[in-house]
Amino acid sequence: MKIREIRCCGLRGATPEGGWSNELQPEDCVHTLVAVHTDEGLVGLGSVFTAESLVRAALGVLEPLYRGESALEPERVSEKLHQHMFWLGRGGSITHAISGIDIALWDLLGKATGQPVGRLLGGRYRERVQPYASLLMDEPAALSDHLQRVAADGFRAFKIGWGPFGRRDAATDEAIVRAAREAIGPDAKLMVDAGASDAHWPHGYKWAINTARMLAAYDVTWFEEALQPDAIEDSIRLREHSPVPIAGGEVLTRRQAFRPWLVGRALDIVQPDVTKVGGISEERRIAWMAEDHGVRFIPHGWNTAVGLAADLQLASAIPGTNLVEYLTGSPFIDEITLGGWQLDDEGLLAIPDSPGLGLELDPDAVAKYSGGQRLLEP
Repeated sequence: MKIREIRCCGLRGATPEGGWSNELQPEDCVHTLVAVHTDEGLVGLGSVFTAESLVRAALGVLEPLYRGESALEPERVSEKLHQHMFWLGRGGSITHAISGIDIALWDLLGKATGQPVGRLLGGRYRERVQPYASLLMDEPAALSDHLQRVAADGFRAFKIGWGPFGRRDAATDEAIVRAAREAIGPDAKLMVDAGASDAHWPHGYKWAINTARMLAAYDVTWFEEALQPDAIEDSIRLREHSPVPIAGGEVLTRRQAFRPWLVGRALDIVQPDVTKVGGISEERRIAWMAEDHGVRFIPHGWNTAVGLAADLQLASAIPGTNLVEYLTGSPFIDEITLGGWQLDDEGLLAIPDSPGLGLELDPDAVAKYSGGQRLLEP
């Protein structure tokens, strides 16, 4: 089975809030779907956390390397693409695009063998996993109302991030966290994401350690992106002295970038994003490296239904991964998948055991959010 063609389409019209220095608008494109078409008619699905224009340009660069390649050897083909990109942007947008290709190739391998991707990754440690509802921070009263609505949908774990947090004063930060804890009750998990990958983040170690001490009083499960993404020395100090676990890593790409963070014990929880880091092949290697260094692997998932499906398969195959991120209120997760997603009575998501990633896209919904582009048709 050979790769015949790779298509992509950017999703627009309902892009969630959550920008970097400038707030995203609904028509902005930050999520792009990928479809690998084969000479035998099977199609694999992938997702890339970057703009369609960048993905389309990367596919043009990569096409001579992937056209006619085996569609059933994701790790070898993806590594071939990485190895040929030393001089053309490896680690940036090209690596993001390879992520989508790799995810789609794993989907194809699963479909061709009749197995879920998690089993092909070595075996399934779990059939269900807890999703945590991921939403932006707001003023305390508005945030409380939002959290209560999401809790009514069955979620029992929540991550609040960005918004005013760390951008005004310590009193505002604590008021937000207090309102969140009171809204969800004492038994639910609460995670806090400062969003320090925002452009020109103003705070350093002292702000982070003082904030971590405040968060401990509200039984916060982890403190995410407390420092700028390149501040590895400060992150090592913060992880050592913080009373709450420190999480991060969503902006890093390829396993080589994660090694100093894991070897140096800069994180308690590492959060690579499968739609950026190099795909399932690369993320599995990072998860294994994390396990070797006593660091928990919890995938970052501010993406699409295809990215969520990949995270679920990874969660099934990594022993300590008992949480996945679920971006709430996004049609790119909730609407483009046939059948949608359903939490069970315990607030858990079933991990699909059907072949490949275990999801089927709604072609009408994809067309609605991609300007009518043909992603899946022969």
